Amino acid sequence: MDKISVIGLLLGLIAITLGQWLEGGHIGSLLQFTAFLIVIGGTAGAVMLQSRVVDFVAGMRMVKWVFVPPAHDFRRILNTLTTWSQQARRAGLLGLEQFAMSEKDPFVKRGLQMLVDGAEPETIRHAMELDIDAWELHARAAAKIWEAAGGYAPTIGILGAVLGLIHVMENLSDPSRLGAGIAVAFVATIYGVGSANLIFLPIANKLKFHIGTEVRRREMLTEGLITIANGENPRMMESKLAAYL
Repeated sequence: MDKISVIGLLLGLIAITLGQWLEGGHIGSLLQFTAFLIVIGGTAGAVMLQSRVVDFVAGMRMVKWVFVPPAHDFRRILNTLTTWSQQARRAGLLGLEQFAMSEKDPFVKRGLQMLVDGAEPETIRHAMELDIDAWELHARAAAKIWEAAGGYAPTIGILGAVLGLIHVMENLSDPSRLGAGIAVAFVATIYGVGSANLIFLPIANKLKFHIGTEVRRREMLTEGLITIANGENPRMMESKLAAYL
């Protein structure tokens, strides 16, 4: 669990509601279903319109990384690569077949299998770099749906405010209905700006960070496998890859 993400989200929401209460306002006045429907529904529609289905679905699934990020233990990866290198020097590249068969990560499994099959180091590098580029392109497209939501939400909030003011102007003769229209107008703006800056944009930036970390993990694995393919000393490989730590 990424505690700082949970604390940050709660802190932002509490600060806004507490500030509303300290100013003498009612917390309930911030709860407007109509405004919520306009902002969240309109933002979701705009994001769907600009996105591919596969990117939208992947972006929704990826949001769990904000609170439960993928594990990236670079020290453990270095130790694993060192073990593979030592095994390759003792038993040859065919000695890595047992590791390839038991590996669950498709990216690593493919690289190990190419290594066992005797592919040239540059061929392995080219194939793995293409894999990294393809994965990163898809992952960043998925993360961009949250960045796009952060751009659309404030504008949709203003649209909600205008709709609320239209409702107010249509009911000037009935003072009892003016309050609800004004509330929707202002609360829609709060929802739009607040959701963009407290939720959507922070999620997008956190996902970009985790994507970058995953890319570095894959680059480290690629360099390690290429070093093994070249038959370099395990200690030299450990020294070379120490920069990733």
